[in-house]
Order: sequence, then C-alpha cells, then structure tokens
Amino acid sequence: MNDAMTDTKIPALEPPPAPAEPPQAATGLDAALGVVERLRGRVRDHVLGRDEVIDLVIVAMLADGHVLLEDYPGSGKTTLAKALGESIVDDGAAGHIAAFRRVQFTPDLLPSDITGVMVFDTESASFQFRHGPVFAQVLLVDEINRTSPKVQAALLESMAEKQVTVDNVSHPLDELFFVIATQNPLDVAGTYPLPLAQIDRFLFKVRMHHIDRDAELAVLDTWGTPKAACTLPQVARSEVLAARRTVREGVGVSQQVKEALVDAARSLREDKRVVQGVSTRSLVQAIPAMQTRALLKGRDFVAPEDLEYLLPPLLWHRIELIPGADDPAAVILSAAEKPLERLAKATLRRG
Repeated sequence: MNDAMTDTKIPALEPPPAPAEPPQAATGLDAALGVVERLRGRVRDHVLGRDEVIDLVIVAMLADGHVLLEDYPGSGKTTLAKALGESIVDDGAAGHIAAFRRVQFTPDLLPSDITGVMVFDTESASFQFRHGPVFAQVLLVDEINRTSPKVQAALLESMAEKQVTVDNVSHPLDELFFVIATQNPLDVAGTYPLPLAQIDRFLFKVRMHHIDRDAELAVLDTWGTPKAACTLPQVARSEVLAARRTVREGVGVSQQVKEALVDAARSLREDKRVVQGVSTRSLVQAIPAMQTRALLKGRDFVAPEDLEYLLPPLLWHRIELIPGADDPAAVILSAAEKPLERLAKATLRRG
C-alpha cells in the first residue's frame, strides 16, 4: 500500500446537530401580558394620542368592569371602542353574540331596544326572542345620559348581572360583556343624569381631553390615505377570559395595600368636602383593577403607585362634593395622602 495513503488520516465525523427544541408557549402572567400587549398595540394602531385612556379601558376590561367616558364630540370614542371590539375574535360564544355594537341613546328609546323583544314567528306559531344590541362582547353606549332612567336601569342591570330578563325568561350575556358609555360634560339640556347608585356600576370614569398637537397633526396627515393592516394578530375571546383569571390568581395584593385602600376610602367619607362617600363595591372592584395595572407595568405584585394612579378614575364619579369643591381628583388624593404615605413606608421597610 502506498505510504502516502497509509499516513492519511480520515477526519472523525461530527455528530449531527441536535434538533432545535420547539419554542415553549408562554404561560401564566407572560401569556396574560402578551394578550394585553396585543390588545393595546391594535387599539393604539387605530387611535392616536390616547395611550393613557386605552390603558385604562384595557385595565377595566381585564378587571371585568365597565367604563364611563366623559368626552367631547369627535374625540375618537367610537373608533376606540370599535378597534377594541374588532381586536377580539370569537372562538366559542353563541352565534347571536356580536364582537361590537354601538347604540345611540335618545329620549324616545325603550328598554326593549337595548335588551331585545319577543316577536311572533308565524311558521312555528310561537313567540321567539330577538336579541338586542346588548348581546355583544363590546358595547358602545353613546350619550348614556340622554335617555330615560328606565332605559338606563335596563342597561345597568345587564352590566351588573350579565343577563337580561324578558317576559320572565332570563337570557345570559357573553362572559366577556364590556360596556363603554359616554356622556358630554357640557351638554346638559334634555339629559337625565345618572344617579350615584347607578353610576357606581362603572369601574372607571375617564375624562378625555383634546389630544396634543403632534397627535392631532398625525391624524390629519393620515386622514384619507389607505391604512395598512395591523400586523399584530387578533386576540381570542378565550385568551382574554384566561388572562382575567390569571391576573386574579397570579398578581399579589399585600395586606398593606388593602389597608391603604380601605383607609383612603374611610378618610374620604370623613372629609368635610364630601357629601356622599364611596361604596364598599368600589373597593372590591379596585383589587382586580390594581392587579391588571401591575401586570401592564410588568410586575406580579401591586405597588403603591398602582393604588395612587387608579384612585381618581376609580372614585371621582362615586362621590358627591359640597358646592364650591369642583376638583374631585384633588379631594381624593388629599384624603388618601396619609394612607398612601404609610403604605410607602411599609413597602420600604419590607424591601
């Protein structure tokens, strides 16, 4: 055999690369945060200059609450609600549940125009229930204070119990049922203001202001031009419901936070500027709201800043002030100053 061939070394074969492991699906709070980010991204893609309002609306949805928007005409409330509704794809609701519905409240509206009505079917010779617009995942109610108290009560009953009763038969609403109601702060002629007992059903009252100059210019620049489709995928209805449960179970709320919340409410009730204080219901609703806000900030625990940030939109529509006291946010934060200070000190000691 040739010496050159004898001295030749055959290189050792390298083992084949290990197959790449499939990416692990996000679980727990990571999955819930992903749902929130997709919702937020899709809505922000349609609504410019309203990032803070969008966050509060998403917090309310995941906290299983409802939102009252006090706004001016043409502020983008319909676009916001529609973008939110169309960002959620139905993957299990009944066929009569729509993703989004809008109802314009007027003085001549009837409760059946909202909840639905029994109609006679000539083929079956029986009455059948025709579902009203309340059977939706996201319902926009424009100018809620422009209709009669009877219609307001019918809607608020649906918000509280997630069902409507027609001819002594109860019809369940979708588990995701979420209401965005609006009212004009300056238009008082021909209105029926919501009493405190009914307005207490709303988790947040959000006061919208005109967007800033840059955002307004961006709206003008994009008007009339074809809008590119949002690259973020829609969110499944089941994902939103799962995120609700995950936030309730996975975001911690310390005893100190609960004590600060209760002490702030009690201090507000005792404030001489307050005629009627806040309900215990509002404190119960505050817990999932703070948990969701903590998730938006990437935390698995509620921090003092969550409570301080949410107190005004959570409480200012639930209190009645004496004449001359026209800044409920200032009254709320003033009453909550000492409880928040004690909470901050307790948090520092624990850290």
